[in-house]
Amino acid sequence: MVKGTALYGDPEDPDAFEEYYANTHVPLVKQIPNLQRFEPARVVATPDGSELPYYRIAELYFEDMEQLQAGFSSDEGQAVAADFPNFATGGVTLFFSEIEA
Repeated sequence: MVKGTALYGDPEDPDAFEEYYANTHVPLVKQIPNLQRFEPARVVATPDGSELPYYRIAELYFEDMEQLQAGFSSDEGQAVAADFPNFATGGVTLFFSEIEA
């Protein structure tokens, strides 16, 4: 299994981010072909109480790298990527990883 991870920086307007994310971006994400599981989360604390490095994290799970690449290169996947500038004013870092047993 593999996953795509999105790490969101602090948005300029958190309320606007949350509204757009929940009502526009997440429905787009859920349409990505081959997506097996989607886990959005809000970052709430660090172990030492220091400043949060990210505002939100989202993890998108796929059976294998081929399925992930097909999902992200689809029209639906491209729509998700094209949507980031519409709400991710704090920036977004994306990467893919393999889940180890």
